[in-house]
Amino acid sequence: MRAVKRRSRVSGLIQAGVSELLLKKIKDPRLALVTITSVEVSNDLRVAHVYFCVRNRPEREEEVRAGLESAMGFVRREMGRYLQLRYVPELRFHYDESFDYGDRIDRILSKLHETGSD
Repeated sequence: MRAVKRRSRVSGLIQAGVSELLLKKIKDPRLALVTITSVEVSNDLRVAHVYFCVRNRPEREEEVRAGLESAMGFVRREMGRYLQLRYVPELRFHYDESFDYGDRIDRILSKLHETGSD
């Protein structure tokens, strides 16, 4: 149980830290409008799966991923200072499609609502 709480705490710290770095310290234009949606850390705290989305611009996924990969060294170094863990987790970035899916459902529901009110 204690390990689960620690993983959860580390995940939250990584999410907050990476989000803050994107907002305040990383000036790469490819990373504009990127949101870190969640972080899942492995049981041994060696790997962090960082999920991101780009609001209203899903076609920029590869461009954003390249920007994140390019900033990874800087992000890990800053996270090492921030987390104060023995090992800084390896960061793996994944596009979070759930927002696109929700957006698509909203558009469908809006269309149904429009056609139903005619």
